[in-house]
Amino acid sequence: MPQSDKDPVVRIEHLSKHFGEGSAQVDALRDINMTVYPGQVVGLMGPSGSGKTTLLNCIACIVEPSGGRITLDGALVYDDAWLKSDLRRLRLDKIGFIFQYPNLLPFLDGTDNVAVVLNLAGYGRSTARERASQLLEYLDVAHRKHAMPAQLSGGEAQRVAIARALANRPRIILADEPTAPLDSERARIVMDLLRRIAQEQDAAIIVVTHDEMILDRFDHIYRLRDGRLEIDTEKAMPPMHPSHPPPE
Repeated sequence: MPQSDKDPVVRIEHLSKHFGEGSAQVDALRDINMTVYPGQVVGLMGPSGSGKTTLLNCIACIVEPSGGRITLDGALVYDDAWLKSDLRRLRLDKIGFIFQYPNLLPFLDGTDNVAVVLNLAGYGRSTARERASQLLEYLDVAHRKHAMPAQLSGGEAQRVAIARALANRPRIILADEPTAPLDSERARIVMDLLRRIAQEQDAAIIVVTHDEMILDRFDHIYRLRDGRLEIDTEKAMPPMHPSHPPPE
């Protein structure tokens, strides 16, 4: 279990989000408080419509909350209003995204699907491809770096997608149902991989999931119902021993 004496990477305080006004108002999030520390992987669970995706999108600075505070990697970014003018740059620098489906660009090979994020951040082609190759090796899929997405298995494609999420060395990784399209064995492999990444890169990872088979892979499980956090269950995951360090 990562030590919580470090400063949190994600701190959510009294966060709320509503849609509509008056009698048509829907409270999607109500007084949400959440803290995620370096090296932790936390699960976010709840029935459809409970507010999971809305909360993830608020943390990602995609959806503007209605009130509360969001602190990311030590910087207060929302305090009843956005405090950062360039949210796109903030996302590019601080946050990595992993989706239910890899969403790889079909006309780019594995290396370029990772490098494209670095290209958007302003890196040159050779630097971006070198970093992409390092990440694919780190995630044990370097042998598929020239393969097109249609040639990859589901597990291989998800590893390429994870490499893409790590391209800019984010402190925060947000994953929306990353194991949904995988069988139970591959789902556990992906979760073990995310735990390794969290610890080796001192990152905070938040995973939206319905998958009951991976609950023992989380340090904490937050449960949402009708926009409120009901349970924060501490999990006793043993510390992982890094197999090899992440690429710098």
